[in-house]
Amino acid sequence: MATTKRSTNRRSAEALVAGDRDLAAWISKWQGKYPKLVDWVEGNIAETLTFYRLPRAHHKHLKSTNMLERLNEEIRRRTRIVRIFPNEASCLRLIRALCSETHETWLEDSRYLNMALLAEQKKEFLRAAA
Repeated sequence: MATTKRSTNRRSAEALVAGDRDLAAWISKWQGKYPKLVDWVEGNIAETLTFYRLPRAHHKHLKSTNMLERLNEEIRRRTRIVRIFPNEASCLRLIRALCSETHETWLEDSRYLNMALLAEQKKEFLRAAA
């Protein structure tokens, strides 16, 4: 078990080094042609790649827009039934009610992301840092 974790950590470290090397190559390639873009990338790349710090089991849920598409489809279905709204406020009330209902359903029914995995990853990170 310990050997597997070490090899996984080694591969992760190697991937980080390779990623840094690729980023440096990309920056040097485009610095002259697109300086504003390169400056923005340098300032925001850490936030962009936060996705990869999460447990691998979460990746399939986070890179999918299925939940959002389902919500949009439900809003479309419900607004077609009403067809004509008396004013903009009534339409917004319906959409807010649908969003609130969906949010409560997501909270109560099942966990979309297993947060125990995130807690375990955090513990392992703290152990490794100590």
